[in-house]
Amino acid sequence: MSYSEHNVTPVLCYHPIPLHKKGGNALPTKAYVLVETTVGRNREVISALKKLKGISNVELVTGPFDLIAVIEADSLADIGDVVTAKIHPIPGITRTVTCLVM
Repeated sequence: MSYSEHNVTPVLCYHPIPLHKKGGNALPTKAYVLVETTVGRNREVISALKKLKGISNVELVTGPFDLIAVIEADSLADIGDVVTAKIHPIPGITRTVTCLVM
């Protein structure tokens, strides 16, 4: 499946951050995913997001986005995998913006 099949435009906000502690152990990584949904699909999308491994919280918000999901993972690559392979295919999601926590 492609992004265009889901009418999803991926936008990832990356900022350089240290990914390793001294000694080579990876730091846990956290990101906020701003989610825009199709009208009337918020409950379905929230339910689907809460079932995903790596999603620690989902909140309904006001403003240009409808939901904010929090991802906690071991690496930046894991965050990307959750967003592209698990979040984008959810029916009712029209757009996401991913913001990494520094």
